[in-house]
Amino acid sequence: MYRTARAVFLIATAILIVASPSILQGQAGKRLVSPDVQADGKVTFRLAAPKAEKVMLSSGEMQPVLKATSTPMAKGGDGVWTVTVGPLPPGIYDYTFNIDGVSITDPSSPTVFGNRQGSRGFVEVPGAKGKPRHDEWREVPHGTVAIHWYDSKASGTRRRVHVYTPPGYGKDANKKYPVLYLLHGSGDNDTHWMHIGRANVVADNLIADGKALPLVIVMPDGHVVERPFGPVDEKTRLEIRRAFEKDLLESVVPLVEASYRVRPDAGSRAIAGLSMGSAQSLTVGLGHTDKFAWVGGFSGAISREDPVLSGLKADPAKANERLKLLWLAIGKEDGGVKNKQALSAALKEIGVKHEYHETDGAHRWSVWRLYLSEFLPRLFR
Repeated sequence: MYRTARAVFLIATAILIVASPSILQGQAGKRLVSPDVQADGKVTFRLAAPKAEKVMLSSGEMQPVLKATSTPMAKGGDGVWTVTVGPLPPGIYDYTFNIDGVSITDPSSPTVFGNRQGSRGFVEVPGAKGKPRHDEWREVPHGTVAIHWYDSKASGTRRRVHVYTPPGYGKDANKKYPVLYLLHGSGDNDTHWMHIGRANVVADNLIADGKALPLVIVMPDGHVVERPFGPVDEKTRLEIRRAFEKDLLESVVPLVEASYRVRPDAGSRAIAGLSMGSAQSLTVGLGHTDKFAWVGGFSGAISREDPVLSGLKADPAKANERLKLLWLAIGKEDGGVKNKQALSAALKEIGVKHEYHETDGAHRWSVWRLYLSEFLPRLFR
């Protein structure tokens, strides 16, 4: 009873804090600037919460620099909590504030978006002058990201997909493009490869530099049916997998091929994803080598006992003939690195050709954006 009442109190307190105009301004009435990125890479975060007892800045992406996932903020006489961190290397860093045990996004920040586990925001530290990041907006021709709604045969519901078309897509009505189906992780949805993954920006930059071929990128929602709470048995796991596969192959791919000028052959189709999306891309791609010749798995893996691997084992020569590229990568500090190593070892035993890469980094977007920038130039050559 006490815990329930306290939880309700904390949530109500957070709502009141967010709803109050003072959250965006100090006592003097000046609007707060947060996050405030300085030229030397240091970043100042501010939050007006005069009644709070403890405020922390939380960020997994900043952990390598701050040596912790949470950093205390200091309260000023005006009720504004402040902390300056860094200098941070050029990059994109997601973060939240924790007010007396309640997590909220920065109400002063314009870069806030929702996900399946609440919401978060991010701060961007630009590259040095003349040395932009690979995922940084540059003055190059830009493509377009559109949103499509469709009726899913797998779920019987209306669903959404984001689609990137490259610069110049509308100029030549006779030109057709290859397509990459790009999948997100378990806590995210179809918006996140655009919001924080910057797939469109990465593609724009690579295409402008002549490092990647112009392509269409399709970003579907990977949660076709809801995963139940608690442990999931093998039967349920298989049903969840089949629902996604059915939605992708019977609804998303036909929608894309009917609405966009894409080439419908396996050699012009790629599939890749991160974490949960990595497992999905591997099961769908390796289970349908007649439909996808290019397969990428960022961080996530499938087990040695997976039925897909049994299918490859039956005829590895056919898989090697059909697959143009099977590309696997994971960060050395990622908790799933042993699973990824085991997958690579299983593929070697079967005799399926693939590339396996271990890089610096953990289970984070900074790693996945880098993998996308390395994967795209390899496609459709």
